[in-house]
Amino acid sequence: MTKKEQLKQEILQKTKEYYELVHKPKQEAEFIAGQSRVNYAGRVFDATEMQYLVDSSLDFWLTYGEYSKKFEKQLSKFLNVRWSFLVNSGSSANLLAFYALTSPLLKERQVKRGDEVITVAAGFPTTITPIVQYGAVPVFVDMELTHFNIDVSQLEAALSTKTKAVMIAHTLGNPFNIRAVKEFCDKHNLWLIEDNCDALGSTYEGKPTGTWGDIGTSSFYPPHHMTMGEGGATYTDNPLLQKIMLSMRDWGRDCWCESGVDNTCGKRFSMSFGNLPKGYDHKYVYSHFGFNLKVSDMQAAVGVAQLEKFPSFVKKRKENFQKLYDGLKDLELLTLVQTQPNSDPSWFGFLMTINDDATFTRNEMSECLESNNIQTRNLFAGNILRHPLFDTMQEGIDYRVVGELTHTDKIMNDSLWIGLYPGMGDAAIEYMIMKIREFVRR
Repeated sequence: MTKKEQLKQEILQKTKEYYELVHKPKQEAEFIAGQSRVNYAGRVFDATEMQYLVDSSLDFWLTYGEYSKKFEKQLSKFLNVRWSFLVNSGSSANLLAFYALTSPLLKERQVKRGDEVITVAAGFPTTITPIVQYGAVPVFVDMELTHFNIDVSQLEAALSTKTKAVMIAHTLGNPFNIRAVKEFCDKHNLWLIEDNCDALGSTYEGKPTGTWGDIGTSSFYPPHHMTMGEGGATYTDNPLLQKIMLSMRDWGRDCWCESGVDNTCGKRFSMSFGNLPKGYDHKYVYSHFGFNLKVSDMQAAVGVAQLEKFPSFVKKRKENFQKLYDGLKDLELLTLVQTQPNSDPSWFGFLMTINDDATFTRNEMSECLESNNIQTRNLFAGNILRHPLFDTMQEGIDYRVVGELTHTDKIMNDSLWIGLYPGMGDAAIEYMIMKIREFVRR
């Protein structure tokens, strides 16, 4: 062993010792009812994440590198897709996924400004932000209040001659009715983007969510199913979309060389592009208006370690959901989310909705739980159309609405959710059940 290798092993061993001394006691701290904070989400990690992170930093490559390539390959294998692309956030993943559909390489299927994209108003803003930013028109349909996903009965009503795509999320890990949505998209030759940011590990008819449509997206922000701090991914089986997303993620360039590599094609100075002089350096030819959405290799290193233990995360989320459901299902004043038929969700959170005949409000319930150290969350935007960012938008021009969005408003006013992440033990689950039951029955 060389001096360098020996020193590296010592550093990694010290990193493990640091984890054991500093972080492990925090992760294994005993839960004390009423005193310990029950967060809706959190990081679950061990010494491996820290060792991989330090290992990557010692190479000082910093940008996209070996850990990034390893993660993309492992994620593709986990999802059984051909290609995955690491990006710097789930929001960037949605940005890249949508903008890929605007590429001229798609010819008659290219999404152009003024074209329409069917989506929902109940969810996280960055599912629809790229649509608006590009100048396409989001078309909002209502939700259903059983599985709390898109009401597929409204899809045909949302269709117009300008419709080009459907872009929707799986709510808190519960798959939407993928069979119905996919058949609708296939029937009308529409693109389907699955925002899988809250559902990594979920399956529908035995197949992973995010892989049914043309592009799937994931987020690796700390509260999500796994983390690398900031980070996200897109994935696809479509070779043309693969080419477009690689280009758009990396500045819009036409070259497909990996970072730090030159002349993979062997024709770097001999090809012709557009109105450029013949032989213009292929590394600096741009075929799209792109971005720089890559992650650092240090982030990817953490992701590699997380992905190794990911199946255990999914298993624990499912177990925690079932415990919460069994403990609360008899409360008649609450509607609990039901599992989408033919699916096996990797739950992100536990959603509850206050019934119309209840004598308390959602905010009163949230305030009670928060005062008892139980963190709560609304279903993100609730109804995005009622937020200030839509104040300058004109209905019928900048966006369309199908129907009244009655159920979306119900979710905005009366729904909340609590956590069930893998770091949450039985004592925390039982404490939440107890406090919810006390509040509802008071």
